[in-house]
Amino acid sequence: MSKADNIFIAMCKDILDNGISSKGEIVRAKWADGIPAHTIKKFGVINRYDLSEEFPILTLRPTNLKAAIDELLWIWQKKSNNIKELNSSIWDSWANEDGSIGKAYGYQLSIKHKYGEGEFDQVDRVLYDLKNNPYSRRIIVNMYNHNDLHEMNLYPCAYSMTFNVTGRKINAILNQRSQDILVANNWNVVQYAILVHIFAQVCGLEVGELVHVIADAHIYDRHIPLITELIQRTPYPAPNLLINPDKKDFYEFKVEDFVLDNYQSDLQIKNIPVAI
Repeated sequence: MSKADNIFIAMCKDILDNGISSKGEIVRAKWADGIPAHTIKKFGVINRYDLSEEFPILTLRPTNLKAAIDELLWIWQKKSNNIKELNSSIWDSWANEDGSIGKAYGYQLSIKHKYGEGEFDQVDRVLYDLKNNPYSRRIIVNMYNHNDLHEMNLYPCAYSMTFNVTGRKINAILNQRSQDILVANNWNVVQYAILVHIFAQVCGLEVGELVHVIADAHIYDRHIPLITELIQRTPYPAPNLLINPDKKDFYEFKVEDFVLDNYQSDLQIKNIPVAI
């Protein structure tokens, strides 16, 4: 049975059993009908995934691997902030008429900075260090730029990555200020597991741990029945991730270079309401 499923089930049970409700508080998010979207939450959830053991995609319900990778590459490879370069509609609610989401996510990764070794954007700095100084304790990406927050249509949720090489294994910590557990949890886990796999392949390393730190891990009130049903399902074994071994350049990877072998999953949950 998939360890990622067990981690997800344990997290959801903990939030539902021990979390704090926002009822009585003033909340920003609303449902499509205008009713405030309240949550039950836990503060400071930490989940650890050993990527050398399995690929952490849920089998309780399918996660769309292709769409998740497409968004990851949109942010980290294209360094884009325009939904016209994205092959899904997940950012449509936060885009202006020109398709821009403001100075968020990919925009921040495209900004070049001066270092002693030269001028790099944050992604290229990570690649340079992993290849030339892999045991550095300073390999960090941060998209939470306070100078530009007022020009972001949505403040970054998954905002920071810390990479650390131990032996020959690349490990990473994903820091997230807030997460809608039903809608986005496994989506983000899958994305950043893929990123670790890519960096390992192009830098001649092996995959290690992905540690996911969520400051505000919440389940929305209208998602509680969906989560309750979901975590009662029986998980399947984890699939195998197959990556095109010929790709050695980060900027050459495409969605088609990643395939899941023997991905079994239960039924998808349809028409999940999303709070905006």
